[in-house]
Amino acid sequence: MGGGEYVCTLSEELQQRAKEEINEDPERRAQDIEHIRDWLKHQPHIKARTDDWTILRFLRGCKFSLERTKEKLDMYYTCKTLCPEWYKNRDPQDKKLRSILELGEFLPLPGYDRQGRKVIIIRAAVHDPETTTMDEVFKATNFINDILWLEDEQMSITGTVQLLDLERATAAHAMQMTPSLVKKAMTIWQEGYPVRPKGLNYINTPAAFDTVFNIFKSFMKEKMKRRVHIHGSDLESLYKEVPKEVLPVEYGGTNGTIEEIKKYWLDRVDARRDWLLDDENYGVDESKRPGKAKTSADLFGIEGSFRKLTVD
Repeated sequence: MGGGEYVCTLSEELQQRAKEEINEDPERRAQDIEHIRDWLKHQPHIKARTDDWTILRFLRGCKFSLERTKEKLDMYYTCKTLCPEWYKNRDPQDKKLRSILELGEFLPLPGYDRQGRKVIIIRAAVHDPETTTMDEVFKATNFINDILWLEDEQMSITGTVQLLDLERATAAHAMQMTPSLVKKAMTIWQEGYPVRPKGLNYINTPAAFDTVFNIFKSFMKEKMKRRVHIHGSDLESLYKEVPKEVLPVEYGGTNGTIEEIKKYWLDRVDARRDWLLDDENYGVDESKRPGKAKTSADLFGIEGSFRKLTVD
């Protein structure tokens, strides 16, 4: 998939929004893309996709700061390489991974909310913690996450809103969310992907929620902390942040069913199987990095950044 087909496909409204929100100058955009592409070609340790669309996603996620875009791209490919448990052997036809996808744990919803943002439901407790590890869950759900970022141009401008549903969460689920795993997830999500997170909503939170949430919060950027909304079992509170019309019927909405949305994403994953397999070819070679090589401990280690967990 080349980038040219995407560069000029935005509506006038979205083009104006891009100019206002992320400093996207249509006249300078091509120059910035070429600048980043040339920079990537001169990084001996990075093997990256260099098509227009890939680079444009990162530029938008970094509000067209060239230096920030370079840092983000380096981090993205470094995270992929240093987290092989999530980004290697990514075949959606693997029996175990397929069974996780069929649970519908990570589901971007059709359409957008009233602000034009993509809403993503994460049904965090639908897997069996006795038979499925969180590394397996993240590996499978990242299929959908990566395809979403590949295919949804509007989201690269308007951002995302996440809805984490903790219904049926048990102590066994909570025990899977260790500080080291949470640090890995938050580092990859916040530092690796060119995301524009606009809201994080929790519903059906169990009694022990605060303990796990405090772990997540300890690794959140301050801006993200201000965008967290905890609704408990109060759907009316949720609707103030995520309107009914964008939600599935299971959540009181009118936007299809979980089963229909799940089938859509299974079909998209199947359609992008070759892309997912090919994507394993991109990453970093730390032996060629100028200066000090990075390790998984550098990126995902918790020593020094997680000294004391406060539990209310």
